[in-house]
Amino acid sequence: MTEQIYSLWHRMEQGWAAGDGHAFAAVFTEDVDFVTVRGEELFGRRAVALGHSKLFTGPYRDTVLTAEISLIRPLTDDVSVVHVTSSIAPAGITTHAQAVVVRRADGWEIAAFHNMIPKGQS
Repeated sequence: MTEQIYSLWHRMEQGWAAGDGHAFAAVFTEDVDFVTVRGEELFGRRAVALGHSKLFTGPYRDTVLTAEISLIRPLTDDVSVVHVTSSIAPAGITTHAQAVVVRRADGWEIAAFHNMIPKGQS
């Protein structure tokens, strides 16, 4: 289970590096609840893909996302809470996220994602 969950963030990093909003969003459930660092609520994988596609052609063009998982807490055999710290270079931004990941028939996906920039950082 742990390796499969880690691979979600590895795939997310790859989509970000490619500047591909759809590849980035592929790790989320079709009906994901996603809260951005600005507190905007996005509903669904399509909204996450479109939002990130705009970021990749704008302020986060040619940036790299590096994610470090600090906690995987299984709630059931099919649901876990995950805490992640990510950095965006060279923008110098650090984010913290809490995610709920779920096991589906074809593997793990992120069903809920709340992202934030810690106080005192930009």
